[in-house]
Amino acid sequence: MSAVATATLLELTGIAKRYPGVTALDGVDFSLLSGEVHCLCGENGAGKSTLMKILAGGQRPDAGTITLNGTETRLRSPQHAQQCGIGMIYQEFNLAPALSVAENIFLGRAPRRKRLPIINWRALERDADALLKKVGIRLDVRKPVRDCSVAEQQMIEIAKSLALDARILIMDEPSATLTDTEITALFTLIRDLRARGLGIVYISHRLDEIFAIGDRVTVLRDGRRIDTHPIKEVNRDSLIRNMVGRELKDEFPKVAAARGSEILRAENLTRRDAFENVSFALHAGEIVGLTGLVGSGRTEVARAIFGADRIDTGRLLLDGNEIALSSPRDAIARGIGLLTEDRKQQGLVLGMSVRENSTLANLRALPGGWRIRGSDEYRIADGYVRDLRIKTPGVEQAAVHLSGGNQQKVVLAKWLFTQSRVLIFDEPTRGIDVGAKVSIYELMNDLVARGAAILMISSELPEVLGMCDRILVMHEGRLAGELPRAAATQESVMRLATGQGHKH
Repeated sequence: MSAVATATLLELTGIAKRYPGVTALDGVDFSLLSGEVHCLCGENGAGKSTLMKILAGGQRPDAGTITLNGTETRLRSPQHAQQCGIGMIYQEFNLAPALSVAENIFLGRAPRRKRLPIINWRALERDADALLKKVGIRLDVRKPVRDCSVAEQQMIEIAKSLALDARILIMDEPSATLTDTEITALFTLIRDLRARGLGIVYISHRLDEIFAIGDRVTVLRDGRRIDTHPIKEVNRDSLIRNMVGRELKDEFPKVAAARGSEILRAENLTRRDAFENVSFALHAGEIVGLTGLVGSGRTEVARAIFGADRIDTGRLLLDGNEIALSSPRDAIARGIGLLTEDRKQQGLVLGMSVRENSTLANLRALPGGWRIRGSDEYRIADGYVRDLRIKTPGVEQAAVHLSGGNQQKVVLAKWLFTQSRVLIFDEPTRGIDVGAKVSIYELMNDLVARGAAILMISSELPEVLGMCDRILVMHEGRLAGELPRAAATQESVMRLATGQGHKH
């Protein structure tokens, strides 16, 4: 813990929040010191987001007190929370893409010329540049945010909070879309902010990060605080046990399935400026990993196989017969499903219910043809809610109100209903907790045991090594090599991913 971690910046006592049919928080206590990184862990639906929304002024607690710098405070709105020195950095950035970096940093608070309602652009850009230097990044402040990388947008969000003189920073899954190099830079910044006396609440499902950056850790489960300890007093196993309420015998419960016949073959697939001459085969009963650094072309290959993007040259064969896919509808009709990386934008219709999302990709399979009966959808969705252990008050709940892990399970339900023989999982466990991850891995085992073939794209090497029968590694749009499970290590995968290995 930082040498300046002495004063108590924040104390939450007995915080409770209830929704119809759900107790989101039940008497939660939480504190934050200056110069401290206090990590917050728990399964999806444990109450982490609700607690942070209350602290950020977005929701009001039904019971409990919030004390800031020794004074009991009632946070009336997000603007009031900002005035109290609380900055919230959401997993989905809160930026205006068309505006410049400087305009985003001072949005709604741009400096004006004396006695005139005109923005002082020179002062705006000078102050924005100074703040970016504070967070250790050099960036043209006149550049539109839409042209900035994810890592740069992350730093812009932090600069926004510093512009508000924030003493408390809440970071919700800040590393979810960053590369390893960018995560290292983020951690360097966090340590610098901690040394300046800021208090940081760090929310992450990546346990390695908790031990790398945290001073204390609090675990929530089912809306209750289970434990708070200095990081030095916990280990990975005890943290997982507190999060899921049981022992997890194996974080990656891989079950070997008998490899069957070839289902899908890609031959020399090329899409200009995306990937080139990519060839591989998928067999029934196996999980094949597709990995590589961000920007290596993994997702672009998946989209092409699913018919979402055109293929310039090369061919796809299904059961030995060449197929042409002009749209995702063609792929679905042939038994190919894609669980997208961005579940909120591409995997779900957030305003629709669990029931409607579960059947959306295969409405023709419902009894009664084109005349959809809600009772049929209800029965199907209710079965998936039970089988996948989706935490929801009911199948009529809108998907937007579910936690990230439960949203992911609804996407899985949608593709299970299509009875796809080839399933492409693009970052299937990003942003979800360790318990939900194990549930998804077990489902993958079950699918391949029934004869499906799975292509899993993942940036998490332990996940790839733990669950895949073979691993395909991409580098700059080309397939750099293939590794069998027995020969794959983090080092051998990274050699191929960085262009240092040799194609097998």
